[in-house]
Amino acid sequence: MSQKQYLKSVEREIQKINQKIDLKIIRGEDYSREARDHKLLLKKIRYQNRKNFFSKFFNKMSSPAWISLF
Repeated sequence: MSQKQYLKSVEREIQKINQKIDLKIIRGEDYSREARDHKLLLKKIRYQNRKNFFSKFFNKMSSPAWISLF
């Protein structure tokens, strides 16, 4: 599974959990388990985006254009 597919599946799962949370709020039920799952999925997305950002940043820093500046 590519990173793009992985992020899409996590985002779909977040949408499903959001719908469950909304229904439970309307019914006045406890939604702490869903909130925890939602938080963990957001953490996964942030981790992937952060990892992707740093890999792009360090790839640019190691390019010959940057090296010649020092």
